[in-house]
Amino acid sequence: MKQKLLFLITLVLISSACGEFNKVLKNPDMMARYEYAKKYFNEGKFSRSAILLEDIMPMFKGTSNAEESLYLLAQSYYRMKDYQTAAEYFKSYYTSYPKGEYTELARYYAAYGLYLDSPDPRLDQADTYKAIEQFQDFMEYYPQSERKETAQQILFELQEKLALKELLAVRLYYNLGDYVIAYPFPGGNYTSCVVTAQNAIKSYPYSKYREEFMYYSIRARYDMAMLSIDEKKNLRFRDVVDEYYSYINEYPEGKYLKQVQKMFDEASKYIKDNQQL
Repeated sequence: MKQKLLFLITLVLISSACGEFNKVLKNPDMMARYEYAKKYFNEGKFSRSAILLEDIMPMFKGTSNAEESLYLLAQSYYRMKDYQTAAEYFKSYYTSYPKGEYTELARYYAAYGLYLDSPDPRLDQADTYKAIEQFQDFMEYYPQSERKETAQQILFELQEKLALKELLAVRLYYNLGDYVIAYPFPGGNYTSCVVTAQNAIKSYPYSKYREEFMYYSIRARYDMAMLSIDEKKNLRFRDVVDEYYSYINEYPEGKYLKQVQKMFDEASKYIKDNQQL
């Protein structure tokens, strides 16, 4: 944070067309600087307000201005779209002032900022998990909040993002198929495809991707059965049949019905033709 503060100071001093901010920054009157920090915040000059608040906030500890100055600092970084730093200051606020004037807002904006910072599904989702945790905490602390519905919608959206990340992995495993460089045995990618799809179904039972997870699970099992040695084909085709019934019960008119039906018919025929007499 110190490096960030130095950067902000340098940026503001370079870009400042007048000497007002320089004078404010050097003013020994702490309250005067605080008033200017609030003035800059209200004018939308958030980098300036952040610089002043970072400078005077340590001296406000134990005073009547400590709570408001910390919240304004968090909001300054939030308005600059530095959501990670904002979340840290919002957290500092609601842990320092659990019953403070801005505690509900601090918890909400800490979560919302991390939501806005949540990366593309193809990237690491550590920040998405943090945002989910923050929103869950928010709803636990404020079950009657007017922001509860928005928080719930965002939670579902974030969970869908995690589900999509799993779906991308499922598709990748399936497309790798029997490519064996990553596994010491054929079909390893199909096994990973099935396991990942099944775990995703359990983790995200209401996801809009649920049907596709089920489809890839059947398809991977079918292709693995086709590649199997004779001793394992029958058992693996039975897995296809079992998965088919699970799919058809949930999606009797599903978008993958035609493909799934074809795999079921071929699996059923193999089982029937190879029944032990």
